[in-house]
Amino acid sequence: MRLLCLLLFLNLSLINLKPVSARSSKTTIIPVNVGLILDEQDWIGEMCYKCIKMALSSFYATHQHYTTRIVLHTKEYNHYDVVSAAASALYLINNVQVKAIIGPLTSTETQFVINLGTKAQVPIISYSATSPLLSSLASPNYFIRATQNDVTQVHAIGALIQAFGWKEVVPIHGHDEYGRGIMPEFVSMLQEINTRMPYQSVISQLVTDDQILEELYKLKTMQTRVFVVHLWPKLGVRLLLKAKELGMMSEDYVWILSNGMIDLLESFDRDVLESMQGVLGVKTYVPRTHELQNFTGKWSMKFKHDHPNVYGLWAYDATFALAKAAEEACISNTNTCISNTNTNTNDSTDLEYIAVSNIGPNLLQAVSETKFRGLAGDFSLKKDNELKTSVYRIINVVGNGWKDVGFWTAENGLMKNLKGNFSDAYSTSKANLRAIIWPGETLSVPKGWVIPANEKKLRIGVPVRYGFTEFVKVQTDSETNTTQVTGYCIDIFDAVMAQLPYYVAYEYIPFMDTKGIDSSSYNDLTYQVYLGMYDAVVGDVTIVANRSLYVDYTLPFTESGVTMVVPVKKKQTKKAWLFMKPLTWDLWVMTFCFFVFIAFIIWVLEHRVNEEFRGPPLHQAGTTLYHSFSTMVFAHSENVLSNLARFVMVVWIFVVLILTQSYTASLTSMLTVQQLQPADLGVNELIRKGEPVAYQHGSFVEGLLKKIGFKESQLKSYKKCEELDELLSKGSKNGGVAAVFDEVPYMRLFLAKYCQKYSMVQPTYKTGGFGFVFPKGSPLVPDISRAILSITEGEKMVAIEKEWFNTQDIRGSSSSNMVSNDYQFSLGLESFWGLFLIAGLAAAFALVLFLVDFLYKHRLIWMQNGTSIRSKIKEMAKTFDEVDESSHKIRKNQQLEKSCRGCENNRVDDVAESMVHTNCPPSPLSVLND
Repeated sequence: MRLLCLLLFLNLSLINLKPVSARSSKTTIIPVNVGLILDEQDWIGEMCYKCIKMALSSFYATHQHYTTRIVLHTKEYNHYDVVSAAASALYLINNVQVKAIIGPLTSTETQFVINLGTKAQVPIISYSATSPLLSSLASPNYFIRATQNDVTQVHAIGALIQAFGWKEVVPIHGHDEYGRGIMPEFVSMLQEINTRMPYQSVISQLVTDDQILEELYKLKTMQTRVFVVHLWPKLGVRLLLKAKELGMMSEDYVWILSNGMIDLLESFDRDVLESMQGVLGVKTYVPRTHELQNFTGKWSMKFKHDHPNVYGLWAYDATFALAKAAEEACISNTNTCISNTNTNTNDSTDLEYIAVSNIGPNLLQAVSETKFRGLAGDFSLKKDNELKTSVYRIINVVGNGWKDVGFWTAENGLMKNLKGNFSDAYSTSKANLRAIIWPGETLSVPKGWVIPANEKKLRIGVPVRYGFTEFVKVQTDSETNTTQVTGYCIDIFDAVMAQLPYYVAYEYIPFMDTKGIDSSSYNDLTYQVYLGMYDAVVGDVTIVANRSLYVDYTLPFTESGVTMVVPVKKKQTKKAWLFMKPLTWDLWVMTFCFFVFIAFIIWVLEHRVNEEFRGPPLHQAGTTLYHSFSTMVFAHSENVLSNLARFVMVVWIFVVLILTQSYTASLTSMLTVQQLQPADLGVNELIRKGEPVAYQHGSFVEGLLKKIGFKESQLKSYKKCEELDELLSKGSKNGGVAAVFDEVPYMRLFLAKYCQKYSMVQPTYKTGGFGFVFPKGSPLVPDISRAILSITEGEKMVAIEKEWFNTQDIRGSSSSNMVSNDYQFSLGLESFWGLFLIAGLAAAFALVLFLVDFLYKHRLIWMQNGTSIRSKIKEMAKTFDEVDESSHKIRKNQQLEKSCRGCENNRVDDVAESMVHTNCPPSPLSVLND
């Protein structure tokens, strides 16, 4: 098999070496001069040169019918020397009259060559210049990037950072176009994923080993442990070797390398790979194709001790694309492709004169439109003449090699593999990555930061309180000159820090102002964290919006809100008309009107059939009203006989039941609440009357009260519970205050001492509660917030509260002392209009049915001719006033009376014997005679 491949390779080589006349006796071959700027002393440049030669050989072996042939003119330069690279490009343009230039190697050198190529209209094709800064050069330009822009890998690195939740990252990049070019996009990406960059480590190409060690020592003293390295391979290898020496390739460290180094892993020595254990990186994905396998086979046969990397593949594809484009550009303009034979041989590099290519625009367009499947993937340029975004492999350096832990694409984000069906959603979940072995050979994901061992203790600022010392208490021992800090907030913070999975050393420092005097201004104390005077603040510090602009808060560990406390009035004698207050006047009036209305409806429905609703007018009125109003206490004695009246009574009794029960509940509440009646003053009433109110000294509540509408003259500050008790006891008329506004935890503690004298009333103004203060972006905040949740949900918090407050729950949202300032709320018509509507509709419905039936039965009265309307109405009224003889109840009563009259005519002598007729009541005469 090897022999067959060797014969095939030699055959292709011989074909390529045939003279032009042997290929075709009729076709004229057009040479196209192309410059190649490289440093053959650099192994990458040497490898790419070999790939370019193989690309030309392979291309023209399969495209023998082409009339153009690229002729390479190699010009060497000194690596990392911008002037040397520019001089080489100028020589090729002016003296060789090249139609295109491939190279140079770095982005810094390429930037100058692009400017020359644009002026001379000579396309500059790069297979290794990846800096995004080259894309921002003046447009139009003649730069073709046949490699990946570094911007594309930024989001792949960002997906890794997001997947593991790291909140601080330190980039390490070079002090050149290659290093700086990636930073604008990198910073923008970090802002999108809410990750801080506390420091940038910039390293020059000329840096010494001692300077690298000095920079690494600086990084080691920082708390951030996530480093993104974007350096040229030689410099990056030096950095990682020194990091290994300093123990920075151990547990808790995270190293992420850009593809500038990862793409060349195959060429690294064993000792370099050993220094990179656990490192993550993004590597350009090269699909395994049949063409790539053929190429690597030819390469292995020709170059035993070398192997191509992705830069070589890009160089191969770029040359292949240029050869195709040259044929397209020259096929219609043969003369423009032929270079002037009278070239200058004096190595002129005069910048005053730059030859302009006459085929440059056509060649540039042809290369831009060229598409084919190359060795490194699909060769397809975007509008800006750059390769489309590639797929990246996420690799993990392990042992003497590396392993794939996932992939990244611009459409789907992180994925375990590239096969299968994927959703359109962009994923940054670490579940889409395989297991990673981190530095220190651990499987535990580093949290991304630590407290360095040589760092000083965290300086925790605490407020010095004069009152409410149960929250924070600072005591100074004059003899030993030591300070002891205790309190509810301190115990919670100590418990939270003990809950963390790592140790953090800290010390409490009482807050003093610039003159060394104890200060209680919480705004000033919080601002000290922003200034860097303290690493955190622990105490009864409220989470408010304006402070959160320059510091970060943990989750609150107490309830939130600012409430009002007022004195409780002494027990007052009951007013004579208190029984009227449960219902408003409009409800009383409506209820009375409905009693009368229902009485009228019942009278109409019962008058013709019920003897109890007949008789003299006054008797009828009294009976009807008595029957209606007696339903209020369900003591009505008159029976209703008609079904319509019964229907109305059932609905009305239901309404009366609801009214009486509501009245009873409201009256009971008033009689009870009146024992604990707070001062009848609301917030608006306090503002309107100009009543003085109190707030705690140094609290943000002062600003809140002013915002609500209180004037400066109304506000009085206090420091201690005893002082507040004195102000409230005096009252506003005696130099005190009418109410106090403060946060709920303080007021609960105050009411625990003076629960019989004061009461907490609504409304409550919401705040964030008490939280611990840290600098913006502090990595401690998420861990401490999680620890707070663990503490507050357990028994530890209850034990701390019992110790300091002697109460079950200082965080509860309800309190027995909380009384609404609407304690005299009366029930109004708006609460019952639905019931009245139902009763009214039921009564009206019954009345309509009765009238329709009555008019129908006596329709002959209306049909009489020659009778006036007035007479007809009188006749109808007279008929209504008569007894309805057709009524079942009336007929039954009449039969009973006849039976009784028959019994009386028998003149039974014995009254007892007459009682045998149980259906006949004894006659009044017999009883009187008896």
